[in-house]
Amino acid sequence: MSDRPSVMFVCVHNAGRSQMAAAWLAHLSEGAIEVRSAGSAPAEAVNPAAVEAMAEVGIDIAAEQPKVLTTEAVQDSDVVITMGCGDACPIFPGKRYEDWELEDPAGKGVESVRPIRDDIKVRVEELIASLLPARV
Repeated sequence: MSDRPSVMFVCVHNAGRSQMAAAWLAHLSEGAIEVRSAGSAPAEAVNPAAVEAMAEVGIDIAAEQPKVLTTEAVQDSDVVITMGCGDACPIFPGKRYEDWELEDPAGKGVESVRPIRDDIKVRVEELIASLLPARV
């Protein structure tokens, strides 16, 4: 791992969970961690309920676009966090992999997305503590 660790969040559509996780990590790590996100089958746009839920906590993800998962992006990451994408994510020796079981916010309203957003925040805080122990 380099001086600035990198984390890749992967879910199927890269429209909800992985977008919220990437936004939380970028916000809470204040740039100390390089953040990527992608999907194995990216959607056309970020989930509007995820955009609204993140806006409620002062984080704007409205301009984000779902991105396709590439082998290179995974290879360039120190930590790869999957969220319901099954075996779509390539595995490389020496990488830290975690699978976060989170409810899929697709098709849900903001009321249902808020608890997912809050669960992701707690997990991201734990991730930051593991990657940047001196900051805790």
